[in-house]
Amino acid sequence: MPELPEVETTRRGIAPHITGQRIRQVTIRQPRLRWSIPEDLPCTLKGRKLLSVDRRGKYLLMAFHHGTLIIHLGMSGSLRIVDADAAIQKHDHFDLLLGNGLRLRLRDPRRFGAVLWTDQPAINHPLLADLGPEPLGDTFDGDYLFARGKVRRTAIKQLIMDSKTVVGIGNIYASESLFRAAIHPTRPSNRTSRRRYQRLAEEIRNVLEEAIAQGGTTLRDFLKEDGNPGYFALSLQVYGKSGKPCPRCGGVIRSKSIGQRSTFFCPACQR
Repeated sequence: MPELPEVETTRRGIAPHITGQRIRQVTIRQPRLRWSIPEDLPCTLKGRKLLSVDRRGKYLLMAFHHGTLIIHLGMSGSLRIVDADAAIQKHDHFDLLLGNGLRLRLRDPRRFGAVLWTDQPAINHPLLADLGPEPLGDTFDGDYLFARGKVRRTAIKQLIMDSKTVVGIGNIYASESLFRAAIHPTRPSNRTSRRRYQRLAEEIRNVLEEAIAQGGTTLRDFLKEDGNPGYFALSLQVYGKSGKPCPRCGGVIRSKSIGQRSTFFCPACQR
């Protein structure tokens, strides 16, 4: 699944090509994604100017004067900038034809993504209203995590993957951040010190910033907007490396399921 760095990489990649452009045509080839694409969207957007492209968690927000187009990439979705006459492939479900002659194209083989419209403030949309702070924002730090964690009895990995606590920390980056912070992923959130939460918040920020800088994690189902994979997978230290030596202590990296997600950690380094 594309995580926050992949979505932010996509946002940065497509924004220069689509911001300020008017929508010439909307093409819906497959309306049945996770939620149905509004059937009146072609009329709603035709001739309208796209003002900005922002991100909230893993949602892309494309603002117009009269509302916001909300796009989620789901499990396997990707957005690309293609020429107006680019060949249509099997899983190309949605296009915006722009005034500059380019198309913004959504490809989503598993169809777990979403294309939605709201004419109300986007932050009030049901999918966005209850989201926690951005991990790269000013309101996210160790003190915030400590306050949230001390009233919970959940594994710390599940705490930081809860979008109501903080948005956008998916499975890969949760494992990597906890490794860097030397915190065992099953450690109870209410038995973790403020100092350790401060270290964890710093490492979450570091991991995400590095991933964004390197273009997002290479996943089978994700390609950047220009068709090239991201490269942060080359820097992963524990994720997907069960049975291999720990890069810190030389011990054996283990894996286990936490919250039905595969988790990778070093039992010697992480406490």
